[in-house]
Amino acid sequence: MPVIAMRRMAPGQKGIIAKVKATGELGRRIRDMGLVPGTPLLIQGRAPLHDPVAVRVRSFTLTLRNNEADYIEVEVDEQS
Repeated sequence: MPVIAMRRMAPGQKGIIAKVKATGELGRRIRDMGLVPGTPLLIQGRAPLHDPVAVRVRSFTLTLRNNEADYIEVEVDEQS
């Protein structure tokens, strides 16, 4: 499966988090939200100007700004 930044994923696309590149406070905050390697996710949608992105992960939906999503690499499912 190809690996891309979460920011580049399209609505409805599924994948598995491969790596969180953020460090420090931002990295801790991202991991605290449950975005850790090995976690499946679904891009639910985007705001009209494409920022933020709504992500379905585990049993909840959260939104991330694109500059935060740039730090998350995802193995995308080519079937979705």
